[in-house]
Amino acid sequence: MSNLLKVENLSAYYYPSGQEIKAVDDVSFSLDKGEIFGILGESGSGKSTIALSIMRLIYPPGKIVGGKIDFAGQDLLRLSEKQMVGIRGAKISMVFQDPFTSLDPVFTVGDQIVEAIVLHQGLNKKEAWEKAVHMLQMVQIKNAGARIKNYPHQFSGGMRQRVLLAMALACEPKLLIADEPTTALDVTIQAEILSLLRDLQNKLNLSVIYITHNFGIIKALCKRVIVLYKGKIVEEGEVEGVISNPQNAYTKRLIDCLEVLRK
Repeated sequence: MSNLLKVENLSAYYYPSGQEIKAVDDVSFSLDKGEIFGILGESGSGKSTIALSIMRLIYPPGKIVGGKIDFAGQDLLRLSEKQMVGIRGAKISMVFQDPFTSLDPVFTVGDQIVEAIVLHQGLNKKEAWEKAVHMLQMVQIKNAGARIKNYPHQFSGGMRQRVLLAMALACEPKLLIADEPTTALDVTIQAEILSLLRDLQNKLNLSVIYITHNFGIIKALCKRVIVLYKGKIVEEGEVEGVISNPQNAYTKRLIDCLEVLRK
């Protein structure tokens, strides 16, 4: 397989009140086309900063201080903001942890999906609306033609996450970044969303970066993983190999937590 994404020596720091916090420090990894790749670590390990760096959404007091992010042959760190606007949502999409704060409460979910389709795909309003209904059907929302006129508060947490997936995939991106999208959901709904994501990835031949603190999800979804601790990669490799033979004490503690949960 060929690489869709190659991150080389990425460093992103934050400077609150004159301090320097190395949120991501010299991180390198690659993602193949059609792969689900895992980024694992506890809160504050730098996982989300990597995602936001790829999207070029790091703002003061944060700063990307070095590295290269090669996406489909383009270094994202060298593109203008105007060029990145054409990539965000169209070629790279992201799903965040909290679906309620990611959706605008004053617009219907249909209006929000249609806006992205019109912006990136140049369809007229009628065509975009039909595609938005199709996307809701794809993420298994029943009675999509009627539900598309509902507002975010009229959906459950799990349904809102499905809406966000529909919105993220509506413009047929090559890469989806999923930043802990099931953390706020109960275990049953979490399993449904993960199953849906796996099905969509297969159907669309999508490349996915899945970010989580949960080794169980990584084991269920991903073939390869990097483990982050305080902004640095402390372990990387195929998931089965990392679980069966962890080289780092931090990784071993995460695996031990997984074993405890199984009992």
